[in-house]
Amino acid sequence: MKRRVAVIGAGPGGLACALLLAGKGVDVTVYEKQTQVGGRTSAVKLGEYTFDRGPTFLNMPHILENVFHEAGLRLEDYLDLKALDPMYTLYFKGGTEQFTMTTDRDRMKETIERHFPGNGEGYDRFMAEQALKLGKLMPILQTRHDRLTDYLSPRVLTALPRLSLGRSLYDVLSDYFTSEELKYAFTFQAKYLGMSAWECPGGFSILSYMEHAYGVHHPIGGMHQVPLAMQRALEELGGTVQLGTGIKQLILNGKVVEGVILESGQHELFDEVIVGADFAHAMNHLVPEGVLKKWSRPKIDRKKFSCSTFMLFLGLNRTFDAPHHTIYFAEDYEKNVREMTQTLELSDDFSFYVQNPSVLDPTLAPEGKSAMYVL
Repeated sequence: MKRRVAVIGAGPGGLACALLLAGKGVDVTVYEKQTQVGGRTSAVKLGEYTFDRGPTFLNMPHILENVFHEAGLRLEDYLDLKALDPMYTLYFKGGTEQFTMTTDRDRMKETIERHFPGNGEGYDRFMAEQALKLGKLMPILQTRHDRLTDYLSPRVLTALPRLSLGRSLYDVLSDYFTSEELKYAFTFQAKYLGMSAWECPGGFSILSYMEHAYGVHHPIGGMHQVPLAMQRALEELGGTVQLGTGIKQLILNGKVVEGVILESGQHELFDEVIVGADFAHAMNHLVPEGVLKKWSRPKIDRKKFSCSTFMLFLGLNRTFDAPHHTIYFAEDYEKNVREMTQTLELSDDFSFYVQNPSVLDPTLAPEGKSAMYVL
């Protein structure tokens, strides 16, 4: 008899888990409270325009390819990915200085030397040393850590010297570059984590390295096509995705999870339950009060959450010969970041990001028009 597994949440993580399990012959049911898959990677349609709600590019597509491969499928049969070159364009000093980032290392080094003389050697060192760091970190990132002894394993201990412990991301990039603008160009990725480069652990220098090593990619149709592709693949393998079906609570036998109670009140029993919902929400709402003393509601409420964003979805009646991704840095970028993450002030001079996917993707807006995203 097939093992029955429930997955709570049809975001990319939940769907990836479900797809891997279905590929191994497991009977998988995914529950999603929204009426579409994707979670933070879903889409919003405004009239004739389509916008991604969250992420706007895919990095390291080989990981997604591996998920499909493990399930006996080919990603290219489900998703049309386009590599972007240049990856993005950066503007400094009120938009008067422009700097374009590319995965072509010769061009990238030449660009750095042209804009920031003497820093090209630092770029070479950064790419070489971060490749070694990622090589040490990937086995850790791809291994579960559910016991304290897991953190004392040889793979963790051998990686420790490369984790930049006690140093911020900004500190680490200062080892490679003397230009402040160049440091910002390789540390703004801390915002993907909702953090400041001056507070973000230095180990996350692999984020900018991964962009430069593997490039950034746009799925035709938008990033929400990634979870849609996983949904199609999962259903072809016999898995089920139940949309508009929220979970009220986990069914527990002591501390063993035996199933789920739907918001409708219906009880469903499973051999295993995977929680792909937001962690704080799941601990506060899906687990009965008092069961998990380590993650009590008051303890979670005391945690610091990352900052929100203000986003504009602009359906425009013309096209623009502008880059796919553009970032404009505040003139005093450090002050701008400090106001967002520490003093919680609304900045007079703020940084912003513009995505112009219609320059590449004709599916997001009618011909002659643009779907533009400003964050």
